[in-house]
Amino acid sequence: MAPNFPGMNPYLENPSLWSEVHSWLIVELARSLNPLLIPKYRAAVENLTEEITERYLEIREIKTGKVITVVEFLSPKNKRVGEGQEKYLTKRQKVLNSVTHLVEIDLLRMGNFMPMDASIPSDYRILVSRANLRPEAELYPFNLRESIPQFLFPLQPLESEPIVNLSEVLAQIYQEAALDLAIDYSQQPVPPLSESDFQWVRSLTES
Repeated sequence: MAPNFPGMNPYLENPSLWSEVHSWLIVELARSLNPLLIPKYRAAVENLTEEITERYLEIREIKTGKVITVVEFLSPKNKRVGEGQEKYLTKRQKVLNSVTHLVEIDLLRMGNFMPMDASIPSDYRILVSRANLRPEAELYPFNLRESIPQFLFPLQPLESEPIVNLSEVLAQIYQEAALDLAIDYSQQPVPPLSESDFQWVRSLTES
């Protein structure tokens, strides 16, 4: 029986699954946002092609083509010291130096925190950096046993902003991608949990 997680499913973090989950997250978030954004904006799935294709999301104004918001779901190579992280940080800083909003979603316990949000420890985090309010930003830290915070998706000032519910997005992905067939909940996830957290996960299968 699959555990009924209140928030993030730690088994989805396994490097053998994360590339697939990452792609689904980008597409499913775009699918959920577009009905709320059109006809003024459109959520477009973009590819950054290096050694490995990294997908991200851009919200563009239809009339002008202007990129209003960039959405990034962090990957293991973004959070691991090396060339991949350096390239991501360069790209990230370019956005932060622009008039484009940044939504950075970290659903991985492994690796290093990004600059701007390293001072608050948590398992997972969502950063919303609004171009018109920098250097201040909104940080939504949350842990394994907590629900994923909902947040307002940044658009242009004074516009109505849609609420993003990542829990619903993840639930849809889990079902559509049949991810339960790729997971053994009797074993520790990768990376492993503390013994107390693993026992908590086991208890969810019995509830």
